[in-house]
Amino acid sequence: MPDFPASLVEFQHQFPNDDACAAWLSAARWPSGFRCPACAGAKGWPHGGKPFTFECAACGKQTSVTAGTIMHGSKLPLLVWFWAVYLMATHSNGISALQLQKQLGLGSYKSAWLLCAKLRRAMVAPGRAPLAGLVEVDEAEIPLRTKADPVCGGGGRSPQGKMLVAGAVEVENDAPGRLRLAAIKDFSAASLHGFVAANVAPGATIKTDGWPSYARAPDVRHEPHVVGAMAAHVVLPWVHRAFSNAKTWALGVYHGLRRQHLQSYLDEFVFRFNRRRTRPAAFRSLLAIALVRKPLTYNMLIMPEAQG
Repeated sequence: MPDFPASLVEFQHQFPNDDACAAWLSAARWPSGFRCPACAGAKGWPHGGKPFTFECAACGKQTSVTAGTIMHGSKLPLLVWFWAVYLMATHSNGISALQLQKQLGLGSYKSAWLLCAKLRRAMVAPGRAPLAGLVEVDEAEIPLRTKADPVCGGGGRSPQGKMLVAGAVEVENDAPGRLRLAAIKDFSAASLHGFVAANVAPGATIKTDGWPSYARAPDVRHEPHVVGAMAAHVVLPWVHRAFSNAKTWALGVYHGLRRQHLQSYLDEFVFRFNRRRTRPAAFRSLLAIALVRKPLTYNMLIMPEAQG
């Protein structure tokens, strides 16, 4: 796959215009040369009347470099897409749709929101490997941002005004590895066992605070550490740090999160957390996933996301 820019100066040098972006996409999609998605024909030529489009010599099908990807059908210039990917992937705290609109000079907030929403859906790689080895697992509540904007929430384990989240962090040499976060319906065994099964590899050891719902989680070894009077972050330091950072990030960048698209924002935080040591490479990673994700319409993006 083509290389990634290690700095803003390198990005501007590598991608000065739409043609450079199209060349990158073409090389990434067809590293061994053009391949027709309809008949697998290996011979084609640029279409004279349509930019960044190839026509298959065998079947005549026309295919653009963005066809069938997250960028499919977009009227935004490729350079705007690449700038958005770079800003969302490499900024340590990400960037809001309002900031992106201003930075890229987009005509409307809706265009910026759609761009961000599509890229968030491309932040989960298909077939990503589950967490393995020793994995800290816990649950948390994130205050709910209301329509009137203030963030509200009840005390303790009260679900009032809160969104429930489960988290898991690989522990490697007493340091945090990869992270997973997911919105859940409740703290029941059904919800938490489902989260563990979806995100932790069979045979791994899950370390918890002794919450009864984790007992008998299938296909994993359970290592409960009852907290008692001890602070929970002492027993599970890395997953609690991830929760704390996620809450701070949500308030700082988005002024709080709403329930409708919670999972997409959690996925964004996880994407950036898991690439915190390789931020320049995150640009290439996000573009690579965007190339294999199916197109998304506005109606698909505004639908409430499933939980649990």
